[in-house]
Amino acid sequence: MIQPFAAQTADGNSTAFDWPGGVGVMIANSTFGSGTVKLQMSPDDPTGTPTNWVDVTSISMTAAGTVRFELPPCKVRCVLSGSTAASLNTWLGRALRTVQ
Repeated sequence: MIQPFAAQTADGNSTAFDWPGGVGVMIANSTFGSGTVKLQMSPDDPTGTPTNWVDVTSISMTAAGTVRFELPPCKVRCVLSGSTAASLNTWLGRALRTVQ
């Protein structure tokens, strides 16, 4: 698992990380400080430096929990906004796809 935010105390963007593609899970916990954390991906060439970022649809949290997503190989980052006195932790990890 990667940890984009470790006790993040102010609004801002995490470092960009390589996502290998596939199903993943975003986990967030601790103090949100009335803020929102969302996942963004870059459609730019994943081997280069990203300049364009877009929100991953439906991946936004205002309280502790988990959310699943599926993305192609790309760069990802977490974004915290609207917070006051936050201390936020986030993790991104691979998830197993269940067959139904």
